Amino acid sequence: MCDIENCRIRNLDRSDLELILLWRNRPEIRQFMLTQHEISAEEHLSWFEKSSRDQSKKLLIIEEQGNLLGFVQFSGVAVGGVAYWGFYLAPDAKPGSGTKLGVLSLRYAFEELKLHKICGQALASNEKSIQFHLKLGFTQEGILRQHCHMADSYLDLVEFGLLDSEWLDKERKK
Repeated sequence: MCDIENCRIRNLDRSDLELILLWRNRPEIRQFMLTQHEISAEEHLSWFEKSSRDQSKKLLIIEEQGNLLGFVQFSGVAVGGVAYWGFYLAPDAKPGSGTKLGVLSLRYAFEELKLHKICGQALASNEKSIQFHLKLGFTQEGILRQHCHMADSYLDLVEFGLLDSEWLDKERKK
């Protein structure tokens, strides 16, 4: 069971950008992203400004007692809709932080945003992300073979889905 009593979710704001960029540019994060180059401050600010105006996106920070645990993004947000999510943890996040981030984010997505389905993706080489999705109740829906071109090779992309009914069933069993 995940103790998230002391956690909260909030919107990403401009004051978070410098720290989030540092996290995102760390090699251990970048290696599993679909965009793997080091992001400049200008590119990051441009992304934030564009995404902040997009009503179909939610940029979120997960905190535990004032400490930042990680970042979550939902794209394609609409009541009753299907959205994609992406996330990464703070480099100094303690063990168990990923589960807290996942559970709080999914509760928010299904209970507050009223989404019907959340989709996730992971490079086939990212075993931790694949196991994380499965642990949270996602179903592996497919593999997009040789879908991503990176470092002169093509990589498979694993697709996941989680329905609101599946999430609610899992939550009721706790």
